[in-house]
This record gives sequence, structure tokens and C-alpha cells, in this order.
Amino acid sequence: MLISPFPLRFKQALAASVALSCLGIAPHAAAQQLQEPQAAVSAPDAPVPETEDQIGFAADALEYDSDSEIVTATGNVQLLREGNRLRADKVVWNRTTGKVEATGNVSVTDPEGNIAYGDRFDVTDSLQDGMVQNMLLVLQSGGRLAAASGQRKNGVYTLRKAAYTGCAVEDHDGCPKEPTWRIKAVKVVYDPVKARVKYTNASVELFGLPLIPLPGFSHPVGDNGGSGLLVPNLRYDRNNGFEVALPYYMKLAPNRDLTVTPHVYTETLPMLEANYRHLWDRGAYQITGYATYGSRRAASGAASTAPMSAQKDFRGHLDASGALQLTPEWSVGGSIRATTDRTFLRRYDISSDDRLRSTLNAQRIGERSYFSIAGWAVQTLRTGDSQGQMPIALPVIDYRLRMKDPLLGGVAQLQANSLAITRTHGQDTQRAFAAFEWNLRKLTPMGQEVTFTTYLRGDVYHSSDNLMNSVISYAGDPGWKARGIAAAAVDMRWPFMGEAFGGVQRIAPRVQIVAAPKIANLSVPNEDARAIDLEDSNLFALNRFSGYDRFEDSTRVTYGLEYSLSLPDFSLESVVGQSYRLNSRESILPDGTGLSDRMSDIVGRTTVRYRDFISFTHRFRVDKDKLSVRRNEIDATVGSRKTYATVGYLRLNRNADFNLEDLRDREELRLGGRIQFARFWSVFGSTVIDLTDAKEDPLSVADGYEPVRHRLGIAYEDDCLTLGLTWKRDYQVLGDARKGNSFQLRLAFRNIGI
Repeated sequence: MLISPFPLRFKQALAASVALSCLGIAPHAAAQQLQEPQAAVSAPDAPVPETEDQIGFAADALEYDSDSEIVTATGNVQLLREGNRLRADKVVWNRTTGKVEATGNVSVTDPEGNIAYGDRFDVTDSLQDGMVQNMLLVLQSGGRLAAASGQRKNGVYTLRKAAYTGCAVEDHDGCPKEPTWRIKAVKVVYDPVKARVKYTNASVELFGLPLIPLPGFSHPVGDNGGSGLLVPNLRYDRNNGFEVALPYYMKLAPNRDLTVTPHVYTETLPMLEANYRHLWDRGAYQITGYATYGSRRAASGAASTAPMSAQKDFRGHLDASGALQLTPEWSVGGSIRATTDRTFLRRYDISSDDRLRSTLNAQRIGERSYFSIAGWAVQTLRTGDSQGQMPIALPVIDYRLRMKDPLLGGVAQLQANSLAITRTHGQDTQRAFAAFEWNLRKLTPMGQEVTFTTYLRGDVYHSSDNLMNSVISYAGDPGWKARGIAAAAVDMRWPFMGEAFGGVQRIAPRVQIVAAPKIANLSVPNEDARAIDLEDSNLFALNRFSGYDRFEDSTRVTYGLEYSLSLPDFSLESVVGQSYRLNSRESILPDGTGLSDRMSDIVGRTTVRYRDFISFTHRFRVDKDKLSVRRNEIDATVGSRKTYATVGYLRLNRNADFNLEDLRDREELRLGGRIQFARFWSVFGSTVIDLTDAKEDPLSVADGYEPVRHRLGIAYEDDCLTLGLTWKRDYQVLGDARKGNSFQLRLAFRNIGI
């Protein structure tokens, strides 16, 4: 036996009666005061035993009765044996019977780090087994158990008239508070080795009200999780009626799990959902699937009073993705997204996507090089789209090598690219090119930043079934075609900086000159450069087309002005510019892009920020002749993280050819917000409204105010509970996915291990 008297200052804060009443234990179970440490317990002051038969012992005072073999220790008593640590004001140890009786601010910490508090502990001298009155068990992995009485035998805790909660029982001021939820039971068994809590005759209380009876309920504790039922999801919508989804989580291994969720509806047949996840040391993947058998109707974008024929068949959706890091340089990844029909995802409110893309890629990222080989396929869910026109790209190869120029300085980049696109009922295209780009950045003695750029590229194309392309300007000529591209540019920015308004102000005029000869653009297909619009982001780009299949063959000068102001709590950034084409040949850029005439439209962007409270961004494009606003886009957020409002507005009135799908105009308003009206309560909402009419899109039949969807809800969220009720109304119609209201109840208990 090791005996070493040593004083201990033990900082304590929470009385047992208060803690137990917060957990809902009967008043008679809290007869004496019990305090719980606010901070983590430090290493024991008692000496560490050299063998398992010895006990580390420390106290302020010690009495020993040699006749009765009774040791009485008082004042900051500590006992340490086999990883178990006992602390108390007084300990009476009968060496003959091995019984240890501890009273006064008693706590026992087991080898797993769980701490048991009580009024009186009767334990064996091994400190492993014993009985406790008015017990509070604080789990090392989170959560706490309180009981009128409890015992520990062979490391397993058994509690009577007990309650469990994962919530804090103190507020931010350290005052006692009722937990948001708790599980009350006649009997609770906690096994630290299995990290699982089992209940007998249990029920859940939410905000002090009985909610759900849980006969034979059990759950894991800690971050490792365990198998078991998750909180059900309750929902109602017009398409399927009332829905009950009851997920069951299966922990297959520390790095693998499976969640199976049956969805039961009142207006249609059930659906089964499964999600499998696997984490490796070098990567991870997940597979999610939905399956049901039921009727579906042909996709239609408009409501119809005439009955549509329904077809009963298997319906489902597959969503899988993953990535694997083979070496520090090599990685592979991919995704599969596919569904049985065009209305399934919207009918069951899984996704509002109108196209699904499956990918596969392998890439190597070196210090100065990049290599990628990939493939992808698209499934359309749009009304009126032909699946046969959807592209399948395999392979897509891209290689880039960057190196320093030993002669003139600067950086040179070599690029090789290849693409093969196949359609089951449409145009097929193959492309390969090799490119060289050189950039040199210099600073003049007067402070100008000058960048020189040279670009050379050679292309080879092959295409077939060109007449099946619905847009003639995208088709190109069939057969083999070759093309050469050359361009050179000089870009000069001259920043002026100085103090202003108590901060720093920067004004930077910018001028760019680009020269490029006439290029055979229309003779080759256009697969990846269809969407083009003059914006602030591509105003000074060498090629303002988004892809490789079209290159801007013009000699032009682009000029603009950049401005910024930085204050301690405020920042302003703005840019405005325009482009002028020096050569007079006809442009390949269509009307409505802002670049079709020799003089381009005027584009700009302004961003304003005030602390973390205001964020405002405005993008615009103004017609150079009529000063009409062709693009007006606003994104603004006002408020804090708890209470805020967002506004998004977009109006495209480019006056473009309406036959070009990628340049169709529209007008849209997006509103959203959240108001926190109590510490844990908030209301939130959002809406999307289509304001497009014939002024923006001549093909539109809308009246200029068509709601797309509304959402409104109320939520409660604290450290251990998330509760929310959301109403959503969808106004879009697609086959059997009808417009209407839906309601969803979300309930999630945190710190419950699943």
C-alpha cells in the first residue's frame, strides 16, 4: 500500500440536487448536495501504484485502527488503483473486508474517463464495483445519466429511476436549466466497452412534455456511432400524400456504414432508399439508391385538364460518387447519376435538377504539370429534349506543362487536348489540338504593370451527321478539318494608391491590345463554346468564348478603370470597361452578346462590404448605342448570421436571336431571409419568382409574374436538438410531379451517438 498525504484543491460548481432535477429525477433522489467540476480533472496527486495489487493513496489527514484494520482518511481524499480514481471528503477503508465507504463530494473516474458523482459510494478496494446513492454519471464521450441509485459491476453501470440527456444542464451564465430533451426510464444499463446505453420502459421528453414511448430502446454514445433507428422524417405533399420515412442505420465497420430508409405514403406505393458509405485511408465513396414500383405519366411542362395515360413500372434513381488518391500525384474519381424517368426526382422531391451528369476521371498533378483523362455522359430530364441529342464524351484528355523561359524570362505553357463526343441520334465530333502560351510580366520604373502574351495553337477536327445539329452555326463542315490559331496581347495596368477617407484608395486604369488573324471558326463544330456573354470577368480575356471550339479572331483594344477603397470596416471595389475592334471584318459573335459590333457594350461590377453585416454586388451591361440595360444583376445580403435578408435579381434583355438556346433572356427575383426572435428560435423563408415576359423572351407565354417556389418555416436549434417545420409550394408541373404544397417536420437529437 502506498500512503502519501497531499492536499488537493478541487474546483466544483454544480449541486447534485440541481443537476438531478434538471434531468427530471424524483425529488427524493436528490437529498444531498453533489457538485460536478466545471473543468477537466487534472492528473491525480496520489502516487501511481507500481502493481495492480497496490493502491495510490493521498489525504489531508489519516487515522489507522490497527485492531479493527480500518483506515479513515479525511480531507481531499484520493485513491488510485487499476486506472480507477476515487475522490471524496472522507473515506473509510476496511482492510479486512475490502470495503471502501466514501462520503462527501464523492466522484469515481473509471479507466474510460466516465465520472460518477454521488452522495455515498460503497465500493470494493479494487474501486471497480460498488453501489451509489443519488448518482450522476458524466460520460467521457458526451451526455450524462442521473439516477436515484446505481451500481457498477464488472465495469457495467446499472441505474434505477434514471434519465439520460445529451444537452447541457447549465446556461451560458452557469445557471441550471432544464435540458431540451431527455430519455427517462425505469432502468438504464451503460456498458463503456460497448459504448451503448440500454433502457427499460423508456420514453422521450421534449421541452418537459412526454413525446415518444421507447420500449426496449438503446443507442450508442460518443462519436463512433452504432446501429439503430434514426429519427423518423414526417412529410406531406400533394403528389404522394402523407409520408413517413424511418431510417435504420447499420454500422458495418469503423469505416463503413449502411442506412436503409423505407418511405411509406398514403397516396402511392412505398419507396425504399439505401445509402452505403465507405471510407478508406486514401479515399472514399458513397452509393445512394431509390426504388419503387408505381405509375408515372409522360413529362409535360404545362398543366392539362385532359387525363394522361399512366404507366406502371419500376422507378428509381442511382447517385454514386467517389475518389481515390493513388499516390501524392495520381488520383481517380467519378460519379454516376441516373434515373428511370424524367419525373421521378421531382415527384419524390429528391432533386430539382433538369440534367444528370455521370463522370469518370483520372488525373496527375505534378509540380509543373497536369494530366487528366476523363469521360462523361448526360441524361436530360427537360421537357422536349431528345436524349439522343445528349453528348457522351469519351475520352477527354488534357495535358499541361509549365516551365520558365530561359531566354526572355516569363512562363511558357504547353497544352495538348483531345475530345471525342458521341450521340446516339445526333452529331458526332472528335477534336485534338496542341497549344503554346507564353506570358511575361514586367514592372516599369513608373509603376505600370505590363503583361506580354503570345498564343499559338493547331487544331484537327472530324465530325459526322452534322445536319442533325439543330443550330446551323454550331454544326461546322463534315469530315476532317484543320485550323490554326495565333494571337498576341499586351496588357498594361497602372495602379495609383494613396490615403483617402481614413483608409487606402486605389485607382488603376487598364488597357489591353489583342491581335489575332482571321480564323476558320465556322468550318469546325462548336461543342463547348456556345454560351458567351460579355461580362466583367471576361472583359480582358484573350479569348472571350468559354471553350476551345471558337476563338475570337479580332484585333481589338480593351480599356477600363478599376477602383477600390479599403477602410477599417468598409470596402468598395468597382470595375468598368469597354472593347473596340480595330478590324472591320464581320464578327462571328452573334447579336445579343455585347460583342457583335466593332464597339462593344459597357460592362462593370461594383462590390460593397460593410463589416460582416452588408454585402452588395451589382453587375451590369449597358448598350453602347441606346444605353439600355442589357444585363442587370444584383446580389445583396444584409444582417448577421442569425438574422439576415438576401435579395437576388437578374434581368437579361440582350435582344439576342431567340433561336440560340444559350442566349435566351429572362428576368428572375430571389428573396430569402431568417429572423431569430429568441435565443434558439427563428423563422425563415425564401421565394423564387420568374418575371420573364415577351419583352425578355419572345417565345415566353408567361405574364411576367410566375412564382417558381415558395418556402417558409420555423426552426429551433440549440446544442443538442434541431427541430423545424417547413412549408413549401412548388408551382412547376412536370408529368406526374404536380404543383402544390408540401410540409416537412424535421427532428434531430444530437449527442445520441447515431
